[in-house]
Amino acid sequence: MLAVAGAAAAQQWRKQAGGKAAGALSAAYVAAFAGSHPLAKKVGAWPSVLGVAGAVALASWAVADRKA
Repeated sequence: MLAVAGAAAAQQWRKQAGGKAAGALSAAYVAAFAGSHPLAKKVGAWPSVLGVAGAVALASWAVADRKA
């Protein structure tokens, strides 16, 4: 499911902001997923998920959606 959602997001990012932006946002998406696990041990599962999802959403808006 993570890969399907990531691929769909990357396609949308590429369409809206270009290949470099899509690559950077995809890297942030994967890093957020990986980083959420150790973060969850410190702050709990839901705060971790909400924090990293919010961070990637903010980055996505700033890079790909704000211009629209």
